[in-house]
Amino acid sequence: MKQSQLFGKTTFEIPKDETSTNAQLLIRGGFVDKLMAGVYTYLPLGKRVLWKIENIIREEMNDIGGQEILMPALQKKEDWQTTGRWDIDVMMKVKTFFDKEYGLGWTHEEVVTPLAKKYIRSYKDFPFSVFQIQTKFRSEKRAKSGILRGREFSMKDLYSFHASEKDLDRFYDEAKDAYFKVFDRVGIKDQTYLTFASGGDFSKYSHEFQTIASAGEDTIYICDKCKIAVNKEIIEDLKNSCPKCGNKNLKEEKAIETGNIFKLKTRFSEAFNFKFIDENSRENIVLMGCYGLGPTRLMGTIIELSNDENGIIWPKSIAPYQVHLVSLGKDKNIINESVKIYKSLQEKKIEVLFDDRDESAGVKFKDSDLIGIPLRIVVSKKTLEKDSVEIKERQKKNFELIQINSLIEKIKELL
Repeated sequence: MKQSQLFGKTTFEIPKDETSTNAQLLIRGGFVDKLMAGVYTYLPLGKRVLWKIENIIREEMNDIGGQEILMPALQKKEDWQTTGRWDIDVMMKVKTFFDKEYGLGWTHEEVVTPLAKKYIRSYKDFPFSVFQIQTKFRSEKRAKSGILRGREFSMKDLYSFHASEKDLDRFYDEAKDAYFKVFDRVGIKDQTYLTFASGGDFSKYSHEFQTIASAGEDTIYICDKCKIAVNKEIIEDLKNSCPKCGNKNLKEEKAIETGNIFKLKTRFSEAFNFKFIDENSRENIVLMGCYGLGPTRLMGTIIELSNDENGIIWPKSIAPYQVHLVSLGKDKNIINESVKIYKSLQEKKIEVLFDDRDESAGVKFKDSDLIGIPLRIVVSKKTLEKDSVEIKERQKKNFELIQINSLIEKIKELL
């Protein structure tokens, strides 16, 4: 992609109405545009990052047997009344000109349960799981923290269906492992803890995945012995101790909730009378689990953890491009060689953003740091005198001079 043609521009003016690091850097870097509080447009750079995060999540959900579907965001009032959740305060509602009301989905149990009931009848159909990556809507009273807490956001929600508690427990553990694989691939596993939280209507406890960050809205207590945590909301119920080993020497931290999983059990299957026939021809109620992970929130969390005074530092796995090719100077030889390198990278399927703009070196370098692509390659009169280019990793200060004929090999080595 040529940067001169890129839709969305960088700016070094800090947005006046944004206090969070993630929102400031995303807007300044040309990744998103704010429409209103809690609602953002994802521009080409931002959409590429989001798409990569979604694909990592998709791959890990596929690996544990999830089948991808796409459910409606516009939902029936009657189904929400069936579960007693129509008047919950986060629900956004719309009314048509003929006075019929609908809900905008903030979660999808009320859709997926009757959907599964249509197709699942026998014990032979279990276990199974379906997931989607879809836009959700929540009536947040205080939309804040950039894309960490919005009124419109992307969510992966997976639902599992089981004939026995033993099988639900098995899948639940597989989902835990899959989540940590996602966090590992996007570079935040070391800062993320499986966290005991309230189970609400469903069970004694649920589990959250909390990522340590100063921007976090949650407070958790970490047991370094077990490498797990407890959410502040239930710490007193556990007598201020680790639920696994009883350790009372817990470390308090601020954290961002990046995922959550629940054993729904029969909460929704009973509401919709969702039963199956077992191997003894007896009717049994279906057991369910729910597993949420927000791609947009994950994107914001990564930025909160991976930045410096100059801008974003994207992990290689989700960066909008792998290489930022920067051409300096108007000399014909520089332009021609830059174009040649650009085409060579494209031919080798290396994702490259080519800064071909008529701007100063200072502007280009500042933009490159702000955007945060992992590798920067600089072509200039000085480098071409040595048949070379400068190559610099975003998180490092020093650059390296590399012969042009060795460039592709070097890039592959660094990526």
